[in-house]
Amino acid sequence: MLKDITLGQYFPGKSFIHKMDSRMKIIITMLYIIMLFTANNIVSLFGATALLFLFYIVAKIPVKMITKSLKPVMPIIVFTALLNMLFMGGEPIFEIDFIKITELGILMAVLMCVRIVALIAGTSLLTYTTSPIALTDAIEALLKPLNKINVPVHELAMMMTIALRFIPTLIEETEKIMNAQKARGADMETGGLMQRARALVPILIPLFVSAFRRADELALAMECRCYRGGEGRTRMKQLKMSSRDGVALVFMIVLFAAVLAGNVQAVRMGMPTL
Repeated sequence: MLKDITLGQYFPGKSFIHKMDSRMKIIITMLYIIMLFTANNIVSLFGATALLFLFYIVAKIPVKMITKSLKPVMPIIVFTALLNMLFMGGEPIFEIDFIKITELGILMAVLMCVRIVALIAGTSLLTYTTSPIALTDAIEALLKPLNKINVPVHELAMMMTIALRFIPTLIEETEKIMNAQKARGADMETGGLMQRARALVPILIPLFVSAFRRADELALAMECRCYRGGEGRTRMKQLKMSSRDGVALVFMIVLFAAVLAGNVQAVRMGMPTL
C-alpha cells in the first residue's frame, strides 16, 4: 500500500507539458480544480475526466499511475459513494428495511467518485511533470505580491516544496521500519483495532526520530552552504513564459467556458445535477 503512494514523485520528460512554465502549470491546475467543482452534470464531468486522460497521454505519463495513486484513498472514495447512494432522495429502485437505493443516489455516487478521482489525478499530474525546484520557484513567483504585506513568501514556498519532496522518502523509511519490525516478530495485521493501534507504536516512534534527524541534517546542510533565504538569491534557470503556455491557457479557458455552457444546457434539459 505504501509503495502505491506516488504524491511528490517527479518523472523527467520532454513532452509539451514538461516544457511548460511551472507557473502556468499551477494556474492551469487551479483552473482544472475549479472546473471540476463547477461541472454539475454527468456530461461536463466526464468531459473533464476525458481531458485529464488526454493530458496524461500528452505528458507520456503511464495512465496506470492514476490507479496506483488512487489505491491509498480508495476507502474514502467507497465511503463517499455509499453516503451518496444511501442518503439521496427519490423513488427507490431497491429497498430493504432502512436501506433505500434510488436512481438519483446511484448517479450522484458515480459523479462524486469521478470528481474525486479526477481531482487526485489532476493534482498528481502537476508533481509528475514539475521538478521540486521549479515548483518552489513557481509558488514563490505567484505569491510574490504578498511580500508587500511582510508575508515570508520564499520561506513558505520552500517549506511546501520540501514537505512534498520528502513524502516519497518518508514512505520508503516507513517501509524499511515495518519490514524490520516484522523481522523481529511484530504482528501488525491481526487482532482488534486497539491491538493494531498499539502495534503501530514501534513504527511511529522510529519514524518520527528519523524525520527529525533528516530535518536537522537538511537544516545543517543548508546553513553550511550559506543559505539565508530568498533575499538576493539568483537562479540557474529563470522562469520564462512562451507561446506554448499561452496556447495551453487559452485552451483551458475555452474548455472552462464549455463546461459552464454545459451546466446551463443541463439545467434547461432537466438533467440531474450535483
